[in-house]
Amino acid sequence: MSTLRPALLTDHYELTMVSAALRDGTADRRCAFEVFSRRLPAGRRYGVVAGTGRLIDLIRDFRFDEAEVDFLRRTGVVDDAGARWLADYRFTGDIDGYAEGELFFPGSPILTVSGGFAECVVLETLVLSVLNHDCAVAAAAARMVTAARGRTLIEMGSRRAHEEAAVAAARAAYLAGFRFTSNLAAGQRYGIPTAGTAAHAFTLLHDDEKAAFASQVATLGKDTTLLVDTYDISQGIRNAIEVAGPELRAVRIDSGDLAVIAQQSRELLDSLGATETKIIVSGDLDEYAIASLAAEPVDMYGAGTAVVTGSGAPTAGLVYKLVEVEGRPVVKRSEHKATIGGRKVAVRRHKPTGTATEEVIVPQGVPDRKPNDRLLQRSFVAGGEPVPLPSLDESREHLRECLISIPWEGLKLSGGDPAVPVTVVPAS
Repeated sequence: MSTLRPALLTDHYELTMVSAALRDGTADRRCAFEVFSRRLPAGRRYGVVAGTGRLIDLIRDFRFDEAEVDFLRRTGVVDDAGARWLADYRFTGDIDGYAEGELFFPGSPILTVSGGFAECVVLETLVLSVLNHDCAVAAAAARMVTAARGRTLIEMGSRRAHEEAAVAAARAAYLAGFRFTSNLAAGQRYGIPTAGTAAHAFTLLHDDEKAAFASQVATLGKDTTLLVDTYDISQGIRNAIEVAGPELRAVRIDSGDLAVIAQQSRELLDSLGATETKIIVSGDLDEYAIASLAAEPVDMYGAGTAVVTGSGAPTAGLVYKLVEVEGRPVVKRSEHKATIGGRKVAVRRHKPTGTATEEVIVPQGVPDRKPNDRLLQRSFVAGGEPVPLPSLDESREHLRECLISIPWEGLKLSGGDPAVPVTVVPAS
């Protein structure tokens, strides 16, 4: 589990509201908060729900220990009443939302947190920190999976992220369709297959390239990947095959004009009899670079910085807004930040062929269900108790099916309208 205690993610202003609500008697008013995005990041046609499984685990463990309560009281963040409330905090409400791996669009109510005002508002920073990060990574990773056209992707961005964010990013990338991660903590924590090879430092350590390759093959066998671009790539490939033989599993290239080099490397490998040796490329790849290599003889892509930073969109732009108090819809009317009041229910409408045509959202009501509609929300927490969730692999398959269901234009890497239009209709 994470070394970061989830309660410490609470923001100062959340506890200011808790203290005031406790004093004026509104802390226990039944409320509903919703998580949604007002717009998708520039150039994106869909978002991907990710991180829900992590979030529910964190909420389950959301407690303020004695030292934390003492700190908050001593520094004046809360008063005595607030400190007593925090010491006894347990989330007792309900959480519903879109399944992990589901697609979302502007206005999609991807998570609804219901309960007393205080017990819900104190979760805002935790909810948004998890979902904004994981959804951003998953959306970028899903675009890379589409660009790879069925070729294998390995996530290798741990050195470009905070240590805990790196583990979460590996999980989100796997959810989106990456096959491996180089992050061993993610492998242990979430059961994600791991893979990796030596770095340039290992080659430079040895007196020559052949000696480095021989050491790696002697240790790992021929079912390994040799990094061949430390010096001269062509000579590196020759050295790799001379040392390992034509049964070498793969070579990795991490620099240069990858389109040209991949072609030349494939020809050279074939001429050396290594027709089954795979070519892995890496080096600041994003979805556009991956798409540009679609016609080249590349077998696997290694993506690092771009995937763990959301490939230009490091946050999903999600917000956490109060939409209902004691069954009464409430709205924010600020210019460009207005909200739609009332707890919402959403369905995705499909053609008989399975292609998604529309997302319909109904505030304070039940959608008029039609054939081939799919209800998007499910229960995650009921009465404070977590509900069993799909496995990570099941959520991964759900996303794959969702991506198949949207019109092909929605998978384009170029900017455009959301892949599925969203309609908000009055309650029936």
